[in-house]
Amino acid sequence: MKKILFLHDTDLSLKRGAELTINQLVNLGLGKGFRVETDLLTDLESARNNILSADLVIVNSTSRCKFEKELLVFLIDSGIGYAKVEYDYNFCSRRNIICTVDPNQKLCCDGEKFHLYRKLFSKSLLNCFQSPRHLESHKEFFGEAIHENVLIMPPTVEVDSLQISSQKDDSTIPFFGDLSFLKGAKAFVEFASANPQKRFVVYGRNKTDLAIPTNIEFRDMIDNEKVLEILGRTKQFFCQPFWPEPSGRLAAEAFLSGCEIIANDRIGTFSFDFYPNDIERAKKEMKETPEIFWSRLEEIIGKAQPEIPTMGKVLVKKNSGGLGDIFFCLPALNLLNQAADEVSFAVEARLVSFLSGYVKNSAIVDRNLVDESDFDTVVELGNYPAYMGVKLPDAIKYSTHKRIRQHAAQHYVDGLSRLHRDLNYSKIQYPYFPKKTNLEKPYFTIHPGAGFLLKAWPAKEFAKVIAEILERYPELECRIFLGKDEPDPTVFLRSDTRISIENGDLEAVAETLKAAIFHIGNDSGITHLAEAFNIPTVGIYGPTGPGVWGSLAEMYETVYGKEGNCDLTCDFRILVNCQDRVCLSSITPSKVMGAVLKLLQRIFPEKSSKPMINPGLDVKWNVDDCILKLGQTEFTINFNNAETKSKVLRLLSGNFDGLDQEMQQFTDFLEQQFMILTPPETVVLMGNSFNKKGVKTVLDSL
Repeated sequence: MKKILFLHDTDLSLKRGAELTINQLVNLGLGKGFRVETDLLTDLESARNNILSADLVIVNSTSRCKFEKELLVFLIDSGIGYAKVEYDYNFCSRRNIICTVDPNQKLCCDGEKFHLYRKLFSKSLLNCFQSPRHLESHKEFFGEAIHENVLIMPPTVEVDSLQISSQKDDSTIPFFGDLSFLKGAKAFVEFASANPQKRFVVYGRNKTDLAIPTNIEFRDMIDNEKVLEILGRTKQFFCQPFWPEPSGRLAAEAFLSGCEIIANDRIGTFSFDFYPNDIERAKKEMKETPEIFWSRLEEIIGKAQPEIPTMGKVLVKKNSGGLGDIFFCLPALNLLNQAADEVSFAVEARLVSFLSGYVKNSAIVDRNLVDESDFDTVVELGNYPAYMGVKLPDAIKYSTHKRIRQHAAQHYVDGLSRLHRDLNYSKIQYPYFPKKTNLEKPYFTIHPGAGFLLKAWPAKEFAKVIAEILERYPELECRIFLGKDEPDPTVFLRSDTRISIENGDLEAVAETLKAAIFHIGNDSGITHLAEAFNIPTVGIYGPTGPGVWGSLAEMYETVYGKEGNCDLTCDFRILVNCQDRVCLSSITPSKVMGAVLKLLQRIFPEKSSKPMINPGLDVKWNVDDCILKLGQTEFTINFNNAETKSKVLRLLSGNFDGLDQEMQQFTDFLEQQFMILTPPETVVLMGNSFNKKGVKTVLDSL
């Protein structure tokens, strides 16, 4: 006897659409001679054992399960065949995708869950959805992961239990279930207010803060048999949900009961072509659904997932975005190689030679010379955010655009992963370019410019940081990259043989970058090129945010001037008209120097020197306390007495001598927060140490 295991996260005694349907399907399976069991997902180990003993698993809703991600990963990896029956939009963190109907809903996606569900659907032997519109929404998000083995299941209404009366009540309009925002409470209350001559009876609780008119009354919930009895004698049924209802069992029951439907376009059941004119076909299809479901299950039991053809030759175009954007695309190209015979990346002519020397898994081609007819699949990555590139031919759609706060490179991965079932993403693996080694003399690099100069921190401030680094580490040299018309920090510095300017082509810049100890720069293509070589980086961000455009290097520090200083979301219009650019002017050389020293401490942990207060630490003294702030980390230190205040003042002035136990614990805490640093005293490479004797200072010129 074959064991069929239903997984569901909610007690099946509840009288909701999903639970009513599952009970019908389970009972029918038992009647067919299957050993049907249900697991309500209260214990992970028990669920794992049940999965391993099953011949087929039916995955229903799992989002309420506390161990959902672990469970689904185990199922996919187990090799046990399964079917996915979707009742809501469980990949969505709110399970309702109201972001598709409410532009104010943003940042509602779970990026990890997006890929987990994409894989869940792609590896399933059968995917079941509640309506054509429900399927369409999933294909919109997951693309080719929603494969051709699909069953669209109209609501499993108990057609034989319908109780259609010849006498219809025109005075009362019922509502079944709790009155809530998603179920259309606002529209329901407004309709009731506009029709005071009618009675409105809600069989459930009021879960809103709306002012309820006197013609609405609330009663206890009732079972489905009683629901059908009331619908049978109801003339009008109001159903205008706010969210895109996947199915709408109640709406289907009202329709089959002969009610006049007052609905909007967000009810999945009404996207079937039997609505609104063919009630008899609707009854037939709903009655047959459970049998069809089990028939499809019998077809897939014991079967393996069929092999999927590759994408063939794939051309990826990038006609929008800057140099840094090119590097952010590389993880997505690597992902494509999982399912393509070969991948070509079409870029500007000036980048072909350079990228060809570093990108190994994809061919780099001139976008003006490539023949698109030579490829099986053509994709335009456009730009993220998709404010321009979305209008380009072959532009890909970013399902998660504006719905999740994550790095631009991740959005490219998300977008391309929709193109094939076998593009299995785990996490971004950046394909770092090879570094240069065997340096005789160490140096750091600076790029004070940017492709869009309004993103650039002032050159004079860069000069102060350069001077302080060279003063502290005379064994280091500084190499500054300057493009045409970019600000030059050396005009604010005394001449020093350790400072050089490089203004060569991209290949020359790359040769220098690949051997740098660390790099400091704005949000610019050169900074992102440094990250491509995995060079430790200090990134300075103002109008653009590091969450989307931040470093992909393994070691990096970010100085972000916008947080706490400006709440505007910058676009081009706002930026060019901004008078003070507080997002950049608020960044001090001390904050950048603090980030540099913290980075060096991470690069050379074995060369720690004496402790020092982080130069970027802000201290605000009050009578009974002081506030310490570093970036977005903030603490209030309360003084128990004058002696404690004196000790804290002494410590934060940089005096670490003779600390008692209490102050040593305080020091250890501040070190954990990087408010106290122990940067290397000297930079040592290849066993060579450089002494400080005879080096000129440049600080006095500032």
